[in-house]
Amino acid sequence: MEDRGGYGQFCPVAMASEILCTRWTTLVVRELLCGSTRFNDLRRGVPRMSPALLSKRLKQLEKAGVIVTTPTASGTLEYRLSPAGEELRPIVMSMGFWGQRWVESRLSLKNLDPSLLMWDMRRNLNPQPLPPRRCTIQFQYPELPDAQKNWWLVVENGTVDLCGFDPGYEVDLLVRGSLKSMTAIWMGLAVARGEIDAGRLALEGEPSIASAMQRWLGLSSFAPGTRAVS
Repeated sequence: MEDRGGYGQFCPVAMASEILCTRWTTLVVRELLCGSTRFNDLRRGVPRMSPALLSKRLKQLEKAGVIVTTPTASGTLEYRLSPAGEELRPIVMSMGFWGQRWVESRLSLKNLDPSLLMWDMRRNLNPQPLPPRRCTIQFQYPELPDAQKNWWLVVENGTVDLCGFDPGYEVDLLVRGSLKSMTAIWMGLAVARGEIDAGRLALEGEPSIASAMQRWLGLSSFAPGTRAVS
């Protein structure tokens, strides 16, 4: 890649690393593997990455043959993995399971990010245990600044929308607790019932939605991984 010297080795590991191991690149591929195809959706999956750098990485991945771009009717671009990009799926998933297995939970839970957590929850939420009507679930993290404190997941007709502002619907369930507690649940390092019993999480609202939280919440794709460290 032009922003870093190459390794100068013919080894395929070195050649692949020149494409994939620049800063943020693997996370951009992760977002594409999770189904994001539009620039703004990719940004929500890497909220700390600047738009300029994201644009640069996408162009580099296209040049390397990892992604293809398609213009939409509105003139914007959609980004999709090429066959070469799709072959990265087991590699990226294996990296995630390795991190889940071998990175200590106290280190994982230092890297808290409400934007990424809520975006991940939006795309993994399972609507099936919820009532067959519009459901609005508010998450509140009291320790965060006002701009990041409140988030809403709106579930309707099998689709899930994430709002960082009050959508104006009646809230069916309010989930209040620390970002660390909610992240631990999401990563499979804790369970909702345990966090509630410990007083680190509080649920207010419709009892049937509250009792089904662990089922509709879903979990990180890496949560089932067996941990080798605590």
